[in-house]
Amino acid sequence: MRLSLCLLTIASGVAAPALAEEVFPATLAGHAYLPALSLVEPPADAPRDAWVSGKFTGGARNDMPMSVMGNVGKNYGGHETGIALPFIGQPVQGMSGFAMTPAADGSWYTLTDNGFGNKRNSPDALLFFHRMAPDFEAGTVERRETVFLRDPDRKVPFRIAYEGTESRYLTGADFDTESIQVLGEEVFIGDEFGPYLIRAGLDGVVKEVYATMLDGQELHGPDTYSVYVPASAGSDFQVQRSGGYEGMALQPGTDLLWAMLEKPILLDGGETEGPFLRVIQFDPNAGDWTGDSVKFALAEGATAIGDFNFIDETRALVIERDNGEGYAALACAEGAADTSACYPRPALVKNIVLVDTSDVDSDGYMRRIGHIDLLDIADPDGKAIAGLAPEEGPFTFPFFTIEDVVRVDETHILVANDNNLPFSGGREIGKAAHNEFILLSVPELLAAE
Repeated sequence: MRLSLCLLTIASGVAAPALAEEVFPATLAGHAYLPALSLVEPPADAPRDAWVSGKFTGGARNDMPMSVMGNVGKNYGGHETGIALPFIGQPVQGMSGFAMTPAADGSWYTLTDNGFGNKRNSPDALLFFHRMAPDFEAGTVERRETVFLRDPDRKVPFRIAYEGTESRYLTGADFDTESIQVLGEEVFIGDEFGPYLIRAGLDGVVKEVYATMLDGQELHGPDTYSVYVPASAGSDFQVQRSGGYEGMALQPGTDLLWAMLEKPILLDGGETEGPFLRVIQFDPNAGDWTGDSVKFALAEGATAIGDFNFIDETRALVIERDNGEGYAALACAEGAADTSACYPRPALVKNIVLVDTSDVDSDGYMRRIGHIDLLDIADPDGKAIAGLAPEEGPFTFPFFTIEDVVRVDETHILVANDNNLPFSGGREIGKAAHNEFILLSVPELLAAE
């Protein structure tokens, strides 16, 4: 096994030493994908507005389907993605969380995020979760069920986009849904806007919405309904935009939810409290926060996390990542003016970290046991799908947002990306990323203590 030095620098007056963290091998055991342009019909009782989604991604209304080409943005090379907005129907895209517990038929509960990336551009993007089953022999992913979130009992504490409708379906202007767990006949969903914790039935009907409490204070993000412009970072809101509950793990044995913020909390003045993330415990049985929290230290170069799931009563997996996208071998030269055939910000840090939640130091940090590198995956048996792998070298998962991980058995984990349709690439310049599902053999990682 290889060793690498992972420098963890802790703020708030505490500096952690350089840690020798073990890097475990990962081998590709299966590869499947859901095509990028996968759409689903809205429910029959949804507003007609929902039949064409993405009408507001350019700011002003655009009712002409497939008229504006998707683009990764100038910071990522300005590459077009080959898929145009608005869509007829709702995009299945953007897998943003796996539930730890599979469905009775063996499929996995997975969540689609808020639609098109932010509160303003997603009022016609419905919110939903699915049951999906990857077939690694065929290389395909079957969507067995889609459940749309709705609020007929008016449990949401603010005006929703479809407030005046009878069906009251929720949209990406209401919540940014990023993490999911299933407990009994209920589903719990972590939101980034509030940040909120949403409690709903498996039929998608909202039962309760919980505001976040940390150290006796209610946390707010800049998109919380009660925050008004002008607002001061750190005082009026403490959670960064797109920094709410990206990961939320369900602990076996206790049924406690451990909700992890995606980005560091803001202090007065707008500075972050350090390169670490807060993990806040919620008790579904009591319907309240326990008052306990811990910290997850980010590795050097990592800026956020993508998912968080337990593998047993105390150990859990966390996806940590940078903001890069694309193969490092195709990185642009420094200062390059022409980025049409290269990646100006290639993927460099894409890890799955094993942590021990029962081993917390005096400063509140969970112990990092080790990690695998998603940019260095062995593929001796040629499991990678043709065209969805580097031309040479190890198999990699070079996506901007990798937001799904779950333990499958004692030696395997399942990983998937959020493709931010139609705004992310990663595999091929000029082509939108698919939702890829990879099965990884990682026996050493899962056995590590």
